[in-house]
Amino acid sequence: MYEIHNCLRSVFLATLIPGTILLSWLTGLVGLRSLQACLLIFFLIFVVLPLIFRYSVTFQRGILFLTFIKYPKGLDLTKPESVGLYATRNFYITVKDHDQDEDGVRVGVWHVLPSNAVRRFKRELRVEEEVAQDPDQQLDPAPGNEHELKELSPAIRSEFPVVLPENEQLFYERLLRMPGGTVVLYLHGNTASRGSGHRSEVYKLLRKLNYHVFSFDYRGYADSDPVPPTEEGVVRDAMMVFEYIANTTSNPIVVWGHSLGTGVATHLCAKLASLRERAPRGVILESPFTNIRDEIRMHPFAKLYKNLPWFNFTISQPMYTNRLRFESDVHVLEFRQPIMIIHAEDDVVVPFNLGYRLYRIALDGRSRSWGPVEFHRFGASRKYGHKYLCRAPELPGLIQKFVENYRDAVY
Repeated sequence: MYEIHNCLRSVFLATLIPGTILLSWLTGLVGLRSLQACLLIFFLIFVVLPLIFRYSVTFQRGILFLTFIKYPKGLDLTKPESVGLYATRNFYITVKDHDQDEDGVRVGVWHVLPSNAVRRFKRELRVEEEVAQDPDQQLDPAPGNEHELKELSPAIRSEFPVVLPENEQLFYERLLRMPGGTVVLYLHGNTASRGSGHRSEVYKLLRKLNYHVFSFDYRGYADSDPVPPTEEGVVRDAMMVFEYIANTTSNPIVVWGHSLGTGVATHLCAKLASLRERAPRGVILESPFTNIRDEIRMHPFAKLYKNLPWFNFTISQPMYTNRLRFESDVHVLEFRQPIMIIHAEDDVVVPFNLGYRLYRIALDGRSRSWGPVEFHRFGASRKYGHKYLCRAPELPGLIQKFVENYRDAVY
């Protein structure tokens, strides 16, 4: 009975617009030419366009990854200080990719130093003025590896009296290796770049908590190589950046994914588990979804199409066939690490109920001996939406508690 009801509803919704146009002609509200024009427009938008989507992998990737949306305009990613991220190293990592030529794929990366390291080495980094003008630097310091910093500072200062382009890599990697630190690998969502405003706000928050922050642009984005992204490709990019961090320091790593980046994060962790590689100590998922099939149906872009009887045939099914799946509901059951999910109730891009559904799947499906799963909701009245959970005053405390609880735990 339920299936019959759904079928009738789909037929009704699919014929509503052309039926209304036809009725307008029959009642004399529009002429024959207007009728023909309206029916042609309907046919192009609701039949031809979905069929093009079904048979064009390029179109599917374009809509999913949105690499063509670039903001802010004119941003020079080689200069992170242009978005307020002083004491940040820009560099590039080459991803060995069997789908590309032997040179591999180059991705752009930022390494943001923690506040306690910036304060201690502000003279060597030549950022004394920036530190003095940054209100965040005037706050009480968060817990961090202060003892190690104090003990090792004289030796580091003698080795690096001033940080210049020729010794920048050695200096940043020396601080990254320093015992007692914590590293966050941030995996951003679609559109724009690692320098977008809301992403920079997250880095600044994590810096203030005295974490090293790594963020990068997947292939096809910003100043990374203009290679068409795929799910396997962006996960491979994330794997290579994770391996760079893991090979440089033994300090604990936390993976943070936002929006589409949550799909990359869970897939990355599942792949690390299957390869028995070093794993992160925890995973933070901001505004996650269950899988692309669910997300694309709930996305604002799909409002015009989701009730069409041929929606699955032309939209959802082809993306799965072409391995654009991001099945977090599967991947969260494949790795042991603790998970913290944060989601705003007024998120219209990735609806709140998808994040909660993923939480229930993880909570019910993971072994009791695995890391715990947490869920934190943020009320719609607070208007954080899809991008600005980083502005919630309680978020720093939630992050610190999660990291401190699990930074030394092994599952």
